Parts: sequence; structure tokens; C-alpha cells
Amino acid sequence: MLRLVWLAFAAVALSAQAQQIPGVTARSIVIGQSTPLTGSNAELGNDIRNGALAYLQKVNDAGGVHGRRIELVTLDDGNAVPRAEANTKTLVEEQGVFALFGYPSATLSRPALPFVEKHRVPFLGPFTGADPMRVFNKHVYNMRASYADELEKIVDHFVPLGVKRFSIVYYDDVVGRENLTAVDRALKARGLTAVSHAAFKERAKPDIAAGVKEVAKGQPDVVILTTLYKATSDFIKLARSSGMGAQWASNSFPGASPLAKELGGKDGAGVIVATVVPPPTKRALPIVQEYQAAIEKQLGKKEWSFTSLESFIGAKVMVEALRRAGPKPTREAFMRELDNMKGYDAGGYIVGFGPNNHNGSSFVELTVIGRDLKFSY
Repeated sequence: MLRLVWLAFAAVALSAQAQQIPGVTARSIVIGQSTPLTGSNAELGNDIRNGALAYLQKVNDAGGVHGRRIELVTLDDGNAVPRAEANTKTLVEEQGVFALFGYPSATLSRPALPFVEKHRVPFLGPFTGADPMRVFNKHVYNMRASYADELEKIVDHFVPLGVKRFSIVYYDDVVGRENLTAVDRALKARGLTAVSHAAFKERAKPDIAAGVKEVAKGQPDVVILTTLYKATSDFIKLARSSGMGAQWASNSFPGASPLAKELGGKDGAGVIVATVVPPPTKRALPIVQEYQAAIEKQLGKKEWSFTSLESFIGAKVMVEALRRAGPKPTREAFMRELDNMKGYDAGGYIVGFGPNNHNGSSFVELTVIGRDLKFSY
């Protein structure tokens, strides 16, 4: 009888201990996310959510991590900064999630940083390559290359072909101006300067017609766009219909798959997009095979995208760190394991962190949209 009482007491004590760790119970670990499930960037937000859910479902179906299910709580921010900030406050201070994951842009991620730092919350895989989010923060872990890496790759692709006339389209805000600086830096290194620019002061309602007019003044051979997929698509369609014959290239910000769908086969054909993960159809890679099976189970259909693959990889890295943190996870132990994750092979895609380096990858590849909305490389 005494033994039974002691075991019951121990079980209660362990449960109480687990409850004291934010987001951790005896049966689950809760991860928080704010992303646009509705509004102007909904396709990107849903792709991010679905990619993470696909991997987490696979893990949970196999028994979870040390017997705990990994649950993702996603709040819709409609691509609005005030809502993203309010969502983070809810997730961290009211719901007490263990970590944050997969916010879809620097604009929506940056308001989370005060909560992250105040409560020492791990923040994994913000979907941005913007420089402001890549400044070292001991709580933030980037899984992907920077926009500067991507824009350098785009410029480096064209200059050896004799192209000298570049234009750039960007948002006139902190992140957008960083993209402008990155392109200007890449051009300057090759003795070039941009021939024209288009700067949008509003993300929600950019003046596409005015932007096309400004870019056309420079008679560019290549136009580099760094805007959301709807604005990028609208810009290319209007510019093409007005007779501009430039080559179009975009960084990964709009998402290659959402951009291709928005453009359609006629206007999308030939558009170059930088990507930060391998092609979601490249089955020679183990991670792609794993992803395709999991996302098909999640969605009930074969719908691959670069964005959901990136999120799938991010979720896999997160789960690996949770496994390494052991059966009694704390935020500190979790981040320590991330800091020790050097050269982790997710299945043909390498991610590595260090105590003073939280930028996990510099992988960049250029893809071309085809008339059938498929991609070539």
C-alpha cells in the first residue's frame, strides 16, 4: 500500500513539474504560430502551416517525442502587423506556448521579438531572409538563407551573360530598403548601378501603375522584384501588357508556388525565382520523398510547394532538437541542443547552428516558372 501511495505521489509530482514548464504537459508540447490564414498573403500562410502540420502529424502518429504529442496552435493575423503582435501576446503570455515557429515575414516577425526576449521564448524558422531578423539573437533560429544571399545569386546569374541594366521593385520600409541595399551592393561589386527603382509605400495597396511607370523609365533588361506574390504578379502582368520586355526575377519572399499560381501559365512563363530549399519534386532527395508522402496525407492530395517543404524541414529540425533535449524538456535545454546542432542532415538538406550563429543555411537555387506552372532549374 505504501509503495502504491509513493508511486501515485511521484506521478503527481512529475505532472506538476511538467506543468511548470511553459507549453509542456505530461502528454504534449505546444508550439505557437501567427500567420495569415486569410487576407492578401493567405496562400503563403496556409502553406507554412500545412508543411509544419504534415511533419508533426507524422511524428505524432509514431508516438510523439518522448511520449508527448507536438501540437501547433496557429492564430490568423490576416497579414496585419497589429494582429500578429496581439497574437504573439496571446500565445506567449496567455496560452504559454513552449516556442514560436514559422511566422511568414520579417514584418510580422519583428513585433514578436520583445515577447521572445522578455519571456525567453525560442523562436524558430521565421520565413524571411531579411537582415533585421538575421542579426544574432540567442532566442531566434533562422533555417534559411538571407535575402542578400538570394539577390547576390540573381545578379551573379545575369552579369556574366552581359546584362548591365537592372531595376528593383521593393517596399519603402525597413525590410524593403535592406533588399534595395543588397541589390545595390551586388551591382556595385560588379561596377554597375540600378537604372531605375519602384518603391511601394503601402504593402496592402501598392500603386502598381505608378511603379511600372517608374521602372520603365530606365529601360531595364532585368527587373528584380522583392514584393508579396499578389503585388509581384500584378506588376509583371501590367508591365508585360504595356510592352515592357524585361526579364523578371524575384527573391523568395512571395513564394515560388503561390507566385506561379497567381501569374498563370501565360504571364508566369520565364519568370525566375530564388528558392531556399530544393525543388519539392526532386525525389532523389530523401527529405523530398518524406515530405511528399506526409503532405499528401495531410492534404489528401499531391500538392507540393517550396513553402510547405521549407516549413516541413523547419518542423523536422525543431522536433530533432526536442528529441535531443530529453524527456524533461525546458526552453534552455531545447536551445542548447539547437546551438549544438552542427551539420544536421535532414535528408539532403543541411542545417547547422552554433552558440554564436543562428543562421542555419545559406542554400540558394534559381528556378524558372514554365507555361505549365512547373519549374525548371
